[in-house]
Amino acid sequence: MIVHRIVARNTATASPNKIHDETVARSYGFAGGLVPGVTVFAWMCGPALEILGATLLERGRIEARFVRPVYEADRVEVEGSTGEDGAVALTVRKGDEICATGVASLVDDGWEPDVPPLASIPMAVPPASVDSLTPGVVLGSLEVLFDRERARDYLESVGADQAPGTDGAAHPGWLILLANLALSSNVALGPWIHVSSDMRLLDLVAGGERVSARTRVAAEYQRKGHRFVELDVVLLAEEVRPVAMIRHTAIYEPRRP
Repeated sequence: MIVHRIVARNTATASPNKIHDETVARSYGFAGGLVPGVTVFAWMCGPALEILGATLLERGRIEARFVRPVYEADRVEVEGSTGEDGAVALTVRKGDEICATGVASLVDDGWEPDVPPLASIPMAVPPASVDSLTPGVVLGSLEVLFDRERARDYLESVGADQAPGTDGAAHPGWLILLANLALSSNVALGPWIHVSSDMRLLDLVAGGERVSARTRVAAEYQRKGHRFVELDVVLLAEEVRPVAMIRHTAIYEPRRP
């Protein structure tokens, strides 16, 4: 078993998503501002990459589910252990409390993603709703430059390190940010919560490459008073090469306590 010990940092206190703000989060029944799910995901990639190596970035799968909140200054242990099938079970613990679970594995099944068409982000972004997040709707596309130095600074800021042997290729903890951005750029949100991600990695992203995110709404539903959305986000390098596909799940309208 590999264990990474981390002191949590909530670097999103100034984010437009006010679930990371202490006062707003408390109004929803939390003990303080939530450390972002994308940050916890980046932590979980550490043991996975250490065990499975850089091959994970070319033909891997990382599934993560966030079950309990993590707050600023929490001391957490991120565990990775290999099972008989070679998959790595991932757990984030805060004392005796499990905050996140997941699994990382290598896959070689020839799977190819269904790439959504290119679309524009609307000039007037609609509010997040049943209508704007109807299953099958294609959301506006994004494109960003993968800058190795800025990506490394981001990972260090949240307590995740670039894995050895990856030669500066894009870390899954950086790629996952684009799934969040795909949602927040296309609909107007109040406080919202990232609850899980299932990422298929298909190829390396090198420094200086442009990465675009094509997104389709996969599902929208209500559960226990929350409204959920599931997105299928396909990431392309230089607009032609699929490098990752993410099933990204969020509570876009949390219930009030």
